[in-house]
Amino acid sequence: MEGKKKKFDRNLLLRILSFGKPYQSKLWLSISLSIILAVLTPFRPYLIQYTIDHYIENKLLQGLIFIAVIQFGLLLLETALRFIFSFVTSWLGQTVVNDIRRKVHEKVINQNLSYYDNTPIGTLTTRTINDIESINDIFSEGFISILADVLTILALIGIMLYTDWRLTLVSLAVFPLLLLATYWFKESVNKSFKRVRNAISALNAFVQEHLTGMYIVQSFAAEQKEQKKFNAINKEHRDANIKSIMAYSIFFPVVEIILAVSLGLLVWWGATRMLNYQVTQGTIIAFNMYLNLMFRPLRMLADKFNTLQMGLIAGERVMQVLDSEEFLQENGTIQSQVIKGDVRFENVYFEYKEGIPVLRNISFSVNAGETVALVGHTGAGKSSIISILSRLYPIKNGHIYIDNIELKDYDIYSLRKHIGVVLQDVFLFSGTILDNITLKDPAIRTEQAINVCKTLGIHDFIMRLPGGYQFNVRERGNTLSQGQRQLLSFARTLLFNPSILILDEATSSIDSESEILIQHAIEQMIQGRTAIVIAHRLSTIRKADKIIVLEKGNIMEEGTHESLLAQTGLYHQLIHTDPEIAAS
Repeated sequence: MEGKKKKFDRNLLLRILSFGKPYQSKLWLSISLSIILAVLTPFRPYLIQYTIDHYIENKLLQGLIFIAVIQFGLLLLETALRFIFSFVTSWLGQTVVNDIRRKVHEKVINQNLSYYDNTPIGTLTTRTINDIESINDIFSEGFISILADVLTILALIGIMLYTDWRLTLVSLAVFPLLLLATYWFKESVNKSFKRVRNAISALNAFVQEHLTGMYIVQSFAAEQKEQKKFNAINKEHRDANIKSIMAYSIFFPVVEIILAVSLGLLVWWGATRMLNYQVTQGTIIAFNMYLNLMFRPLRMLADKFNTLQMGLIAGERVMQVLDSEEFLQENGTIQSQVIKGDVRFENVYFEYKEGIPVLRNISFSVNAGETVALVGHTGAGKSSIISILSRLYPIKNGHIYIDNIELKDYDIYSLRKHIGVVLQDVFLFSGTILDNITLKDPAIRTEQAINVCKTLGIHDFIMRLPGGYQFNVRERGNTLSQGQRQLLSFARTLLFNPSILILDEATSSIDSESEILIQHAIEQMIQGRTAIVIAHRLSTIRKADKIIVLEKGNIMEEGTHESLLAQTGLYHQLIHTDPEIAAS
């Protein structure tokens, strides 16, 4: 897996490069520039050689001015082309990254909730930000840059062989040592980079999880224990980086020594031949420049190969997200503008994990405008029913109908506009009260939001907050109480005027003032709407048109409050023994 050595994946590289297809003109421009620059690189040393051997040697001063102008022109041309090359490759990388990140985010937000049950949020954050940013390096510092460097080296070796093949072979006699050093460096840095990326992913996942659950960490006085875990992950990140730094610290001095030896061989052999008039002074000086120009990209080539490899490793992770099949694969086509709210379950089976059923043969119906209360012990399957009704999870077998149309035949995005969900764990985004109620929908006017809050009886509570509707709730709504957060979620749901309400009622552990407001809000919300309520309060259960009693994923009883009490069955037992219901 991560720790195993992977061969260069050509198909993966081609797939990543295919994201540049819409910008292929820029891609071909950068490739063309790499070829042009490779050809231009040996020109200036060659002109210097020609100048020394023909103009300086023969004291032709007028020609020197002409050559100097040409040299200056070539320098300006090469500088301009390198600027364009650098800008185009960086622009291409950032543009492709933008497209891939958009596709990844689109894929992530359309996944079934089971995907998030099995994937840490910190890991997804790494995939969406860090890993995709590494793909940028494939374009800006990887594939195209490597191509440019290889072409430059080949062009330099070609002109050297053309000028004097014997001097070339002597000068490059230490090349095998450089290749060995480069291979060692590439392998060492590649291994440490993999460790670094794994450590970054682990750090992101750990920090995300523990910041979200900081209340639990501090409540159980687990700060020191969790700090030790963090220190271990952070130490692994540090050690991986130090190992790569060690490789750099060894490799670059070794390259400098090899270059010095190569220049020494050039001077020794070149001077010997120059004294015998077998080679010119201009050739020696040009070869010195050739070697320096060649070793410059050689120093970075191994590093760029590692950058390319790490970009491919990151790209593979990103492609796994894009290739994930845990998303809505079958979406219907019916886009109903009006839904009455008739709901029917027929022989529904559901499981979160294969082979572990959560709901078994669930069948019941709710007429439009009715309120159904779901009751049962924890783990009975109440939350699972409301989750599959919104198609947050796919069912295994059976059928669910809304207005006599099977749930899977609806366009899911159109369907969810008619279903309002208020969960027990209310999530608020950082921002103002108004932003959280309207979800920043530009089509919703402020007056509409205020009218809904007045209908629910929570306008006065909001106006007592500093700034009223502009009060900043901060991340996850931590500046508000549990009851206040739930009241805002009611307003958010009612503002979108759903035909079907799904309520995970949570009035326990809140103050009496909030409880009164919530009970009033619930009564206002369910008027004229189909409501499926996970009930924890006896007052809500009594008012329901129908009560469904669940136990271990099965419907055990169904009826009104009075009829179920008369049966002296499971419902009767729950009413008298469940502390939460009995206390209400």
